[in-house]
Amino acid sequence: MTREVLVTGIGIVSNLGEGIEAHLAAIDAGRPGVVDTERFKPYLVHPVVPLEWERQIPKKSDQRQMEAWQRLGVYAAGLALDDAGLKGDKELLGRIHLICAAGGGERDYQVDSQVLTGLPQAADPGAFLNERLMSDLRPTLFLAQLSNLLAGNISIVHGVTGATRTFMGEEQAGVDALRIAKARIAANQGDIFLVGGSYNAERPDVLLVYEMAGLLWKDGFAGVWEREAKGGGFIPGSGAAFLVLEAREHAEARGARPLARLTYVCADQVRRTPGAAGESLDGLFAAAAAFDPRDGLVVSGATGVAGITGEEQAVLDRRTGGARRISTGDLFGNMLEPQFPAGVALAAALLHRGDARQAAVTSVGHARGEGLALVERI
Repeated sequence: MTREVLVTGIGIVSNLGEGIEAHLAAIDAGRPGVVDTERFKPYLVHPVVPLEWERQIPKKSDQRQMEAWQRLGVYAAGLALDDAGLKGDKELLGRIHLICAAGGGERDYQVDSQVLTGLPQAADPGAFLNERLMSDLRPTLFLAQLSNLLAGNISIVHGVTGATRTFMGEEQAGVDALRIAKARIAANQGDIFLVGGSYNAERPDVLLVYEMAGLLWKDGFAGVWEREAKGGGFIPGSGAAFLVLEAREHAEARGARPLARLTYVCADQVRRTPGAAGESLDGLFAAAAAFDPRDGLVVSGATGVAGITGEEQAVLDRRTGGARRISTGDLFGNMLEPQFPAGVALAAALLHRGDARQAAVTSVGHARGEGLALVERI
């Protein structure tokens, strides 16, 4: 079956603010997102705006047991449910399928520091490391590493108790979360899904990981397309994005307001030899075979990483012509797992407002994975 899939709710938080209106206002103003250049100097981070957690996570006990990335996801999920008119409807909430894209938990920095300090002086580094890991790490730290805790907390706080699936794997996790949700609705394997992810970029440990791979941008803010000639790199961003996706007949039966139609989501993953990412994205556009740049816009998830950003730019120039182009990396940095859901959220909101008839949303992950979505105005 090929049932139509509609976007009926959007929840998003980032450095631009809370909710879709704040993000549309930033796009209209043409301003880049807030960048923190001091706290993690020389690295840049797009910090999430302060949030009143009680608005979506009423219990202090729930807030305390979550790390920042979980609170962000639960908050954005609540916004999406509000936007779709689902809050308080226990029968509907009990039937919503949940798909989350999220990474691991946060580090115990004190233990990390002790291990890194003692390891070089240890007579037997392997034995020293094993002893520290067994004696110093809290049991709850291992639980915090489980990305499906985000799904569990959304279920507990918001009462979403349908089937649950969680994806890990940076940007591509967000692509696959939406791809699976759309495919299952189209195939009549579910009527309504809550899909999205969250990420906390304000962490020294993740900055260390990406810096060791030479992936971070450090030279003051510059747009993603400008970084290619200067060595490239991405700026991490904190935030979360969730969407409510529904079969058309299900949305109409409950009187839901449709925002846009999700017509196509496809993913690919190729070995990153020079030119391969561009060829992959070009193939996704060819398979979609439905984007008309004359009344379309592009929401690009380009990271700014050297090589692949130029490859994506070349594909977009060829495939989308003079269509208006919006770069999520300029707005809120790279949020990794929720980056693609956030791009689809912006596209749906812009189309609902009447900015274009169709939008193409791209994802070329900083290290692996390519994705494309097509969204249409209703």
